Amino acid sequence: MRSHSRRLLSASVAVVASALVLTACSSGDTGDAGGEGETVTVKVGTLRGQPHFYQPFLYNEYAADGVEFEVVTLDTTPALSDALVSGSIDFAITGVTPTISSISQDRDLVLVASAADGGSGFIGNGETSLAELEGKQIGIVQGSAQEVALRLLIDDAGMTPDDFELTPIPVPEMASAFTAGDVDAFMGVEIGVSIAEGAGGTEVVDPYSTAIGRVNIGLATTGAFIEENPEVAQAVVDTHAATTAYMSENIEEWLPAMVEEFGGDQDVFQSALENFWLRSDLSDEYVDQLVALSNAMTDIQLIQTAPTADEIVDRSFTE
Repeated sequence: MRSHSRRLLSASVAVVASALVLTACSSGDTGDAGGEGETVTVKVGTLRGQPHFYQPFLYNEYAADGVEFEVVTLDTTPALSDALVSGSIDFAITGVTPTISSISQDRDLVLVASAADGGSGFIGNGETSLAELEGKQIGIVQGSAQEVALRLLIDDAGMTPDDFELTPIPVPEMASAFTAGDVDAFMGVEIGVSIAEGAGGTEVVDPYSTAIGRVNIGLATTGAFIEENPEVAQAVVDTHAATTAYMSENIEEWLPAMVEEFGGDQDVFQSALENFWLRSDLSDEYVDQLVALSNAMTDIQLIQTAPTADEIVDRSFTE
């Protein structure tokens, strides 16, 4: 099992204390919201089946006066980026890697808060170094932070990707591919990591030992939304921070509800939560890791140009 212990980070929060003057959201469902007694509906996209994507399901419990949330579930993080850009959703809990990739293509996305670190695992069958996997098949989530971390680990080991068979596998199929023997190891995400460990898989190398650390999931929106609805954007970030703080300290309260919502084995979700660090801040260290990720994505040619810190994040709402 993983050597690290659960350390869910709580965020300090400032909940909106007075009624906000709210303008209309980009989803277009609210018309000219902002008048007295009117409510703005904010559409928030997320993924199903993973604990670090669950925050939006609890947002309405911590929403400011005049704001309510509608949760939209999609299948992939790139799909969340597309939905943000199209305006079909207003915010998204999403992977920072596809967000950076979109920003590098001049798409109008920006991270306004963190959401969760971790959720990664490099799983094999007793190997304790990359050298032991030379020439073998390693499953990867193509274009993900986990692929970037693996390529950095390979470089640190003095090896090259050509020393392995790096095989893209969809996230839902990763654990089954490993347990069936279709791949010898994989660098993947929860809950597949916990499922594989439950079937006897072991950690090959610490997946968080590179310059990008544990950086993984953030809260994203568009620059256009921020410009048109700054008060709403602040209310959303405050709600996200309050929700994250609650979740960090009260796992036993919301975990059963999440299992009921997503379906699955509660023990597997409990194990997965030991590999997450919930957060909402945009600390200097976090931003530095985003920049390191951006630069690494350029080095391995996932993107052509590395966005800068100011292009990736808007820290005004978390300050």
